[in-house]
Amino acid sequence: MDVLVLIILYFIVLNLLSFAVMGFDKWKARKHLWRIPESTLFILAIIGGSPGAIVGMYTFHHKTKHANFVYGMPAILLFQLLVIVILYYSSINFIFM
Repeated sequence: MDVLVLIILYFIVLNLLSFAVMGFDKWKARKHLWRIPESTLFILAIIGGSPGAIVGMYTFHHKTKHANFVYGMPAILLFQLLVIVILYYSSINFIFM
């Protein structure tokens, strides 16, 4: 399988997971059950699931009153986009086997 396809699949799966975890945590909050730690939600965003986490936040109305999430998740996404742009326009050559 091509490396680019694997990278795309990684981000698709990770964003679907981030979206689902936001919904699951909201469900747990409504049921007053054990919650998913906020650090887990942020780790999923940091490793590439920030778009899914942001969509999940607003779809499920979860963590939308927490400044850490309202500003933190978009900040993570902007940082990731900045890194992608810098890597794209840099003189570094990536060789995919």
